[in-house]
Amino acid sequence: MKRFLLLFSIIFSGLLFSQTQLNLIPYPQKVEFLKGEFIIPENFKLNQNLPINETDYLKKRLNFLKFNYSRKEENPDLTYLVFPPNDLKNKKKSERYNLTVSSDGITIQSASDQGYFLALQTLIQLFEEYKDSGKIPAMKIEDSPKFAWRGMHLDVCRHFFTVEEVKQYIDYLAMYKLNTFHWHLTDDQGWRIEIKKYPKLTQIGSKRKESMIGAYVDDTFDGKPYGPYFYTQDQIKEVVKYAAERHITVVPEIEMPGHALAALSAYPELACTKGPFESATKWGVFDDVFCPKEETFTFLQNVLDEVIKLFPSQYIHIGADECPKTRWKECAHCQELIKKNNLKDEHGLQSYFIQRIEKYLNSKGRKIIGWDEILEGGLAPNAAVMSWTGIKGGTEAAKSGHFAVMTPGSYCYFDHYQGDLQTEPNAFGGFTPLEKVYSYNPIPSELNAEQSKYILGVQANLWTEYILDFKQVQYMIFPRLFALSEVGWGTSNPENYKEFENRVVEHFKIFDKMNINYAKSIYNISGKVIPSKNGVSYELSTSQNPNGIKYTIDGSEPKSNSATYQNPIPVSKAMTVKSAYFENGVLKSAVSCQDFKTSKTTGKTITLEHQPSENYSFGGAFTLVDGIIGNVKQLGKTWLGFQGKDVLATIDLGEKTQFSEVYFNTLDNKGSWIHFAKSATISISDDGKNFTTIKEIGKDEILKAKGKINLKVGNQSAKFIKIKIENAGIIPTGNPGADSKAWLFVDEIGAQ
Repeated sequence: MKRFLLLFSIIFSGLLFSQTQLNLIPYPQKVEFLKGEFIIPENFKLNQNLPINETDYLKKRLNFLKFNYSRKEENPDLTYLVFPPNDLKNKKKSERYNLTVSSDGITIQSASDQGYFLALQTLIQLFEEYKDSGKIPAMKIEDSPKFAWRGMHLDVCRHFFTVEEVKQYIDYLAMYKLNTFHWHLTDDQGWRIEIKKYPKLTQIGSKRKESMIGAYVDDTFDGKPYGPYFYTQDQIKEVVKYAAERHITVVPEIEMPGHALAALSAYPELACTKGPFESATKWGVFDDVFCPKEETFTFLQNVLDEVIKLFPSQYIHIGADECPKTRWKECAHCQELIKKNNLKDEHGLQSYFIQRIEKYLNSKGRKIIGWDEILEGGLAPNAAVMSWTGIKGGTEAAKSGHFAVMTPGSYCYFDHYQGDLQTEPNAFGGFTPLEKVYSYNPIPSELNAEQSKYILGVQANLWTEYILDFKQVQYMIFPRLFALSEVGWGTSNPENYKEFENRVVEHFKIFDKMNINYAKSIYNISGKVIPSKNGVSYELSTSQNPNGIKYTIDGSEPKSNSATYQNPIPVSKAMTVKSAYFENGVLKSAVSCQDFKTSKTTGKTITLEHQPSENYSFGGAFTLVDGIIGNVKQLGKTWLGFQGKDVLATIDLGEKTQFSEVYFNTLDNKGSWIHFAKSATISISDDGKNFTTIKEIGKDEILKAKGKINLKVGNQSAKFIKIKIENAGIIPTGNPGADSKAWLFVDEIGAQ
């Protein structure tokens, strides 16, 4: 009997350890729990042979945690061993480490100081997790990242951040094992890096007369001069050194040939026209770009010479995105250059421009990386692609043997909304909650194993049009940076999202102590419209106890004695659902509000011939029949966006249904390349095959209605409604984004 109890005890103990879940982010590749535990001593003894720089970093973190430490040669608590020599040309191998915790102490093994530093991040998180209990379970962690490029971007052009704030940003990357800082230093709204050969870049280009405020569609400005703001070369060196000490590579971005207004304000002779120019006060894309003439290339090469001396990174980011061809089409020099070099068109001229810059940087021992428009007219021979408009650019690059970093806007743009749009601060648009970031797989499914090797990794971007200070930077990146970290490390598992969310909540406790302003969106109520028998229902959820959700359907504010949410709320008529989370009768979340307008199409089956663009596809086709009218200031959850495509939607009403009007909304925001529909056609059918047109309207009627279309179609009876909403097509000259495909945004399609 005793033998049986002993065996049971051993098995039970093993099960207990195997079920232990650490709060580490990113979660390691392999964790094996061992017998015993390490008692955290009052004075943590460090071996004398520990790498100095990285151990100094550890001391600073231990100081914050209020741990005492000392260097000790005999019986140290932390020992470091070096792996046998291996091929350190492979960056992922240099980041590999083992961390063993036993009752005798903690041992770290790695092949490099970088691996040791990454192991320290894990160790620090273990200290944070087990500080209160005073003991860490014995374990062995074997760990290495899946991707060599794990990056975060920061735009300092739209709004500027101090050297100390940039250092804080780098610290956040280090804490979660990211290894690349993409520093966006030049754009239309400001030039932020000192170039000694061209002092007017910072004297003139680092300031603007005012800034846009509020939502883009409001078109309002603050009337306040902004700048001059820039980093001196000494400050740049300071940041690069600081990052290197944390094993983070700083990749600078110098935009070309577009996004050049700040530079042209200082040196107008580099444009196709005489100017004058000024740094942009609005957000968006502008027609005036660098002219591909010899003095421009001389200027850019001189700029890059100084940039290269400041940044030791292998890659220099040259932008290459959103370059309108309007000025080039009208420029005699550009047209002559196209003929002289047998280029196909202005897209070919962009490729010529990029290839000249690449050839120059290659001659200096560097490589270029650019946004996926770098593919226009043909990819430069050695260029890498940063795929932002979706996954297509990265996929094309990998298939052609070029390296790519995946950063699609729909998953990796942290300037998007991350929670209930009505309770979140003003953001650029889109909807990218924590769960969506965590679900991302950087390897496109259509790549085979060999092609997948060209996917360097993943990066998230933070554009700062609507981010006025560093507290807001913190709010926008956290907690989404946690998800990015685990995706880049290769241990994310979307099926276990709730488990990941639990770890996130534990890290919030650390951030509270660090006074970091993270978003609490996961505490708020999330609402999701789902099909139901009689139309749609509204499903509410929270990361907390679901029994704490209280709601109303009459527009009144929810209180502790309001209805408790138990099942999806039926939506059979126009109503306003308000919800909030309460704990012990106390309101703990923001109040979420959702208005519904129902019609005979609400909840019905809908199919689309063309799918929306990834960035604006939340909810898919069902978004067009979910009973929610889109908010013109927030293009995230309630609109579908189509670039260069028509909306061709067929709605199955289920049975012959009578109706006399059809409605939908479309948007006009030319600064963001969004144009009203060109036309709309309504057709009906009883069999879903043979359709009869019952109404057509053109551009003039859509303009007159300001995009809010409500069509009287007479008394109709049909089982199917088909609607074609025609995209404006190619943006005409004189508009932002000229010669590019226009965006068409559509929300609810209803029938009454």
